[in-house]
Amino acid sequence: MDLPFIADKTFESKDYTSNYLPKAEYDNCTFINCDFSSSYLSMISFLECEFIDCNFSLTKTKETAFKDAVFNNCKLLGVSFNDCSPFLFSVSFNDCILNLSSFFDMKMKRSIFKKCKLEQTDFSNADLAQSVFDECDLNQTIFDGSILEKVDFTTSKNIAINPEVNRIKHARFSKENALGLLSYYNIVIM
Repeated sequence: MDLPFIADKTFESKDYTSNYLPKAEYDNCTFINCDFSSSYLSMISFLECEFIDCNFSLTKTKETAFKDAVFNNCKLLGVSFNDCSPFLFSVSFNDCILNLSSFFDMKMKRSIFKKCKLEQTDFSNADLAQSVFDECDLNQTIFDGSILEKVDFTTSKNIAINPEVNRIKHARFSKENALGLLSYYNIVIM
């Protein structure tokens, strides 16, 4: 399907909850204070786009393409990123709320999560090698069969990762959050 091409535009304070964003390829566009909650972004492509102060809660992302997309101070509750197009999928998040979202089975090496809340977010079977979780809250975040090699968790909190079912070689943890690697053994540390 050939989609219209929209480049270098800024969209500010738009409500896409009932009038959905038109299907197109958006290149180097900026979305500021836009509401995409519960909308359909299916089959839309975002290349090198930035989203600032936007709400994506419960947005449908079937075959949505995010390539070098940056999210700043966005709310992304319950977003199924695993429905997105996997081709060249690349995202970074700064000061975002991603609670209850899913990255199941996603290939997302070198991803950046900075000052994000990721409570109950699902990273099962995801390849996060060389990613950074900087000052993130990972309360009840799910890592199961995940590739976490060389991931930097040193400044994050509430980490619980089972080292027997995840690949964690050369992952970095602080002394405090390394205890989260032992939580699956039901041992008491004094």
